[in-house]
Order: sequence, then C-alpha cells, then structure tokens
Amino acid sequence: MEIYFDENGNQIPTEPKTVSWINSYIKLLVEEEMLLKDIFVSGEISNFKKHSTGHFYFTLKDEVSEIRAVMFRAHASRVRFNIENGMKVVVHAKIGVFPQGGTYQLYVDSIQPDGIGSLHLAYEQLKEKLFKEGLFDEKYKKPIPKFPKAIGIITSQTGAAIKDIINVASRRYPLAKLVLYPSLVQGENAYIDLISGVEYFNITESVDTIIIGRGGGSMEDLWAFNNEYLARAIFNSKIPVVSAVGHEIDFTICDYVADLRAPTPSAAAELVTPDIKELISKVSDFKSRALQAIMTKIDDYKAKLYDLSSSRVLTSPQAMLNIPRMQLDSAKSGLISALGKIILEKKAIFTENVAKLNLLNPMSVLARGFTLVYDEKGSPVKKIENITESSNITVKFSDGKIKARVISKEKEL
Repeated sequence: MEIYFDENGNQIPTEPKTVSWINSYIKLLVEEEMLLKDIFVSGEISNFKKHSTGHFYFTLKDEVSEIRAVMFRAHASRVRFNIENGMKVVVHAKIGVFPQGGTYQLYVDSIQPDGIGSLHLAYEQLKEKLFKEGLFDEKYKKPIPKFPKAIGIITSQTGAAIKDIINVASRRYPLAKLVLYPSLVQGENAYIDLISGVEYFNITESVDTIIIGRGGGSMEDLWAFNNEYLARAIFNSKIPVVSAVGHEIDFTICDYVADLRAPTPSAAAELVTPDIKELISKVSDFKSRALQAIMTKIDDYKAKLYDLSSSRVLTSPQAMLNIPRMQLDSAKSGLISALGKIILEKKAIFTENVAKLNLLNPMSVLARGFTLVYDEKGSPVKKIENITESSNITVKFSDGKIKARVISKEKEL
C-alpha cells in the first residue's frame, strides 16, 4: 500500500476508517493519557440516580459545561452521606470512553462534599432526619432509676471505658450489679455489636439501666455511634439508655437519642448511681431527726399527762360534780316554776272562755224563766204564725218539758 504525506509531513490516509476504529482510537488516546487517569474534578451534582444494582449515575456540571459520571457499587457502598442534586462535590476519577456510544465519562472511585468532610455531612444529614422524626424529643426520654439493681454496660471489654465505669460504680454504689455486654466500638460493623447489646438487655430484662459508650477518639473512631440503626434501637429500648461516648466535647447521634447523655464513661457511672456515702449520711441524719422528733413528742405527752394528773378532775372528781349538780337543781326549780306559771295562765284563759260559752248557751236563758217551743217535727217555733190551732207542741223549761195542744193563738200587734 502506498503512503502519502502532505506538505507538512502529515500522513494522508489512503482509505476510510470505521466509526468503531475512531472510537477505539480515541478511547486509547484518552485512557493512556496520564493526566486523565488520576484526576480530581469539582462540580455540582445533577440528574443523580441510584440504580437497583447499587451503582450511582449522575452528571457533574459547572457554569458552562457538564460531564457524565458513574460510580460503581464497590465504591458507592463506601459513601457515608446522602448524595443530592445541587450538591457541590469533589470527585476522584479517571476519564474513560464508551466506544459503542462514542461518549466519554468520569469513572468515580471517591466523592467528597466540597468544603466539608463527608463524615460531618453524613452526621448532619442523619441528625436532621432523626430530629424531624422526633427521636430527640424530650417527651420520649425515660427516667433513670435512682437506685438501680443492675446496670448493663455495652462497650469493649478491654477498653479504658469499662474500667472507669467499674471503678466509679463500685465505689459509689456497690449494691448495683454490673453486667458487661462485650462489643466492638470501632470499625465498619461495630454498630451491629452495639445493637445486639441493646436488644440483648431488652430481651432478657436483666438490668434496669443501660450504659453504651467508649473512650475518646476521632470522628472516624466514634462513627459506629452515628449509625441510624443503632439510634433507632436505642430509641425503641424499653430500658433507659445512657450514652457515654468519647470526651465532653464529642457529640454523637447516640447522645441525642439516648434518655441521658453523659460527657464521659466515668460521668455516666456517676449519673446512674447514687453515692452510698451520701445515702448513709442522709439515713443517719434522718434517724437523728426522727429520734429527736419522737423525744419531743414524748416530752409533750409527759407535760400533758402531768397537767391532767394535777387537774381537779383527777384530784377531786366529787368537787367537779357538785357544781353541775347545783346547776341541775337550779334548772329543775326554774323549770317547775315556769311550768306552774304557764298552767295558771292557761287555766285563767280556760275559765274565761267557759264563761263566754255559758253566756251563749240557750240553757242559761231557760234558767232565767224563759222557755223554748218546738213543733210536732221538733223544730223550734220562732213565730206564732209557724203553728196552727190544735197543733201539738213541746214546751221546754230549764228543768224539763211538757206536751201541749194549741187551743187558740193571738198575734201581737
């Protein structure tokens, strides 16, 4: 085959190339370019889609341009925050060409929020989500028992946290039983152990208080305590949970959802246990005050008993009865006198009324010489015209009556 060159020394193709050849050649050029194999790209997320396979597909854009990007599941599964459209990010990727479509895109292996760490963003996103759901609401916080019988501790069995808790709790309140649930407190799957501990104590109901936590560390070290599933397990716990993660300046999601937050594991042990020395002192003080109150009462009763024993009621009970007896006799005499007076008054009234009745009694009139005349029917004869001659009449005197016949009658003019 003959080869031709132009005036600038460039080879002049002597036969046409296929589309596949062109795309493959461009792919080779792009993917062999060292600068494009290891590159950080900043931009804004758009058209984000999480495929059912776990792959992320999105577009990265700036003010004037955009480029497609893909992040396969192996890398996407390690992203701790939620990717959203409009989010500004910095991705680490390589540029590859898809020959069949003649397109190029970013193959992303890591992604970070632009200007803020991914862990911090994931923390803030989860915190806001759980806050809106009400998991941090004070109305759901369960009270911590004042005198715990058994305290469940979920932490590493070899860490400093368990030693601190045991030292403080044993010193303050040795009456409480301490039950350790050994757990991982750091690493990708540590949250699974922590959840198992919460569930174990709730199932067995072997304790009445739970402390969950660990010593201090970086945000990455404490990340297991920012897990959403652990937060929900603590929220759903029937047993009150005290979160004791890290140092006083460290705050995790567990701190917000727990019933009580302790700044350190040692502080947690103090918060859930009373000081037995203080209790003994208080009991002793109560005992002294109770004895003093009892002695005061006894003295009061003694004084009252002395007053009673010295009173006339007990020293001369007969004398105490004389006065009521005289009062009773006086009342009796007064009552008899009052009754006699009432009887005389009533008798006088009765006599007066009898006299008045006698004046109205027709028999009294007869006693003065008058008579009453009755007709044959026994009705009083008031006028002469009420009887006729030869009528039978009855004449009543004061001492008796007679039967008579009318012979004649004369009417007074």
